[in-house]
Order: sequence, then structure tokens, then C-alpha cells
Amino acid sequence: MGDTTLLMPRSRKRTISTASLKNVVDEVGRFSRRTFSTSEGRRSHLVSESALSDTISEGGEDRDGENTISNVETIIHLLKGNIGIGVLTMPIAISNAGLVGGVLGMVFVAIVTIHCMHTLVIAAQGLMAKRGVQFLDYADTAEAAFLEAGGGWASKSIHMRRLINIFLCMSQIGSNAVYILFVAQNIMPIVETHLTLNWNYRLYIAVLLIPVILICSIKNLKYLSPCSVLANILEFVGLGIIFYYIFATPIPSSDSVPWFTSPEKFPIFFGTAIFAFEGISVVLPIENQMTKPKDMLGWNGVLNTSMVTIAALYIGMGFFGYLKYGADTAAS
Repeated sequence: MGDTTLLMPRSRKRTISTASLKNVVDEVGRFSRRTFSTSEGRRSHLVSESALSDTISEGGEDRDGENTISNVETIIHLLKGNIGIGVLTMPIAISNAGLVGGVLGMVFVAIVTIHCMHTLVIAAQGLMAKRGVQFLDYADTAEAAFLEAGGGWASKSIHMRRLINIFLCMSQIGSNAVYILFVAQNIMPIVETHLTLNWNYRLYIAVLLIPVILICSIKNLKYLSPCSVLANILEFVGLGIIFYYIFATPIPSSDSVPWFTSPEKFPIFFGTAIFAFEGISVVLPIENQMTKPKDMLGWNGVLNTSMVTIAALYIGMGFFGYLKYGADTAAS
């Protein structure tokens, strides 16, 4: 396909009344940009072959700019992007697999998840070098991979790009809907106890939309770092309180709960575990703003450090939570 196989900026003609399905899909991708690419102008751009050797010699080159983030900020964003209400579902998840079966299953899911994240970052960084671009989001990476394959695969690249954007959008709508509903239903009893507003929980969801939309309007991770720091502090304080109540009284013996359950419950366990490890969509947007993207990989890199910490937290919450409450364990 010659030079046309390179990722080039696409002109976007915006229409309202006569928008075709293609334009609608593209607008969905634009609307969800905070998930796919985390700062303004992060579309892949063309670099001439003559400038390629001068600009990017290999994937993962250091980036300069005031909007890049450090390794510590990257870890903060990865923790915030991966630790959600899924951590509270771990005890009920392990109850569906058994104490030992659940832990082994969680280790398996964690290994697969981290491996997939590494594969995604390696592919993106490799394609950045081959295509001569500085940033690739999730959909860009899929498109570039199909273009790189050549032949009949190249003609399907744009369709794969749109499919990835649709799936990511659906995933984010579903998970964020659960988050907002969870927050609203937990704020509601506190407010109603002190103020007696007699509001339906839907009104609390409507009120929550205001701060959520304002925060989502911040597209640059550099400026989101203080929000992530505050969110992580509040999150770990809350988890600390939960662990306090778990260990406040003696924990029953491991013989008090089944070590393994019947196989028909394992799909429920894996569904819950996969929901908890849902942060793969934020990996590339965060990597795209790292000052030193090479530090994302490696056995002691930013990605492994963050995800091993998250996996240990999930396994600990599930193991001790289920061991503590046994058959009384309830869903979040």
C-alpha cells in the first residue's frame, strides 16, 4: 500500500442531521478519548522516512514536555485506574471457587492480565518505532498491527480500529455505570440519616454527574495527578478500615470454609475476577504520557510494580474476607 499504510491524521467532517454510521462511530471514539488517548492532539501523525532516524530510533524513547508524568505519577494513575469496587467483590468471588481454589484462580487471572498488559505495551512501542510516531492509543495499535500484517489484513485495519473503540466505549460505560450506582447507594443512607431529604437514589446519581463530568473534562494526566493522589489516599484509608474490622477479632480456622467448590461455580468466580482486573484500557493512555516509557516494562518496571501490588491487595481482601465471614459473605 506504500505510504498510505502509515497512520495519518484523518480529517473529521462533523455533521449532525446527516451523520453516517461511520461518523457516529468516529464521534464515539472522540468522546471516549480520555480512555483511548489521554491528552489533546494524541492522534498518530506521519513522520517522514528521512526524519525517522532522527526522531525515534526505537520504541520507548524518552519524551520531553511539561505534560509528561514521572514514574511515581504513573504508578499512582495505574493504582487508581485498576483498584475499583472490584476489590470489594473479592470475598464473594473466592466463595464461588473455595479458599484455595479462589487464591489459585486469582493468581492465574493476575498473571494473564499482566501478561496481556505487557504484550499490549510491547506491541505499541514496537509499532511506534516502525511507523515513526510518538504515540499510539489502543485503537491506533490495533490499526497499525493490521496494517503491518499487510495483505488482506491491512484492508480490515480501519474496521478493527472502530471495533476496538466500540468495545472500549461499551466497557467504560458499563463499569462507570456500576461505579456511580455504587457511590450513590452508599452516599444515600448517610445523607438521609442526617438530612432526611427522602430522595430517590436516582437523584443522587444525577447530583454525582456534576463532579464526574467536571473531573472527566480534565484530559491531561499531569493535572489529574492531584485528584488521583487524593483518590488513592481515600481508597486506602477505606480499605484499611475494612481490614481493621476483619482482624479486630480472631479469624476462624481455614477448615471453617471449603477449600474448593463445585466446578459449575467457577465461571461466576472468573467473571467477578476479570471484572476486578479491568484496567487494561488505561495502560496505553498512561504510557503515552510517561517521561520514560521504557520504565513501564521490565521485571521491576512500573507496570509490574503496580499490578503485583494490586494483585496482592485483591488476593488478601478475598482470602481474609471470605475466611472471616464464610457463608455470611455477601456481594458488594
